[in-house]
Amino acid sequence: QVQLVESGGGLVQPGGSLRLSCAASGSSFSFYGMGWYREAPGKQREWVADITRDGRTNYSDSVKGRFTISRDNAKNTVYLQMNSLKPEDTAVYLCNKHPIPYEYWGQGTRVTVSS
Repeated sequence: QVQLVESGGGLVQPGGSLRLSCAASGSSFSFYGMGWYREAPGKQREWVADITRDGRTNYSDSVKGRFTISRDNAKNTVYLQMNSLKPEDTAVYLCNKHPIPYEYWGQGTRVTVSS
């Protein structure tokens, strides 16, 4: 059973930064693309960014230029550096395999952007 553990969320003022981490179990991490997703209050889960197994990245228009996704295959970890945060970035952030996620989802990490 794969495990995905997200961390790094918190309360931050508009314009601030956070770095999220996602630790994945299993020996096949380096073979898969990974993505970050978010669930805002009252909204459906949406894709935020993804990184292929060879490091190519893609971003949603809403975060392009502000967020950076990266991965460390030796640590089975994917990161999301979030800069210039806006109140509309408030959500629970989750990671999963991309483009076809595992059925299992972790607990996510909550990000609140507020003054």
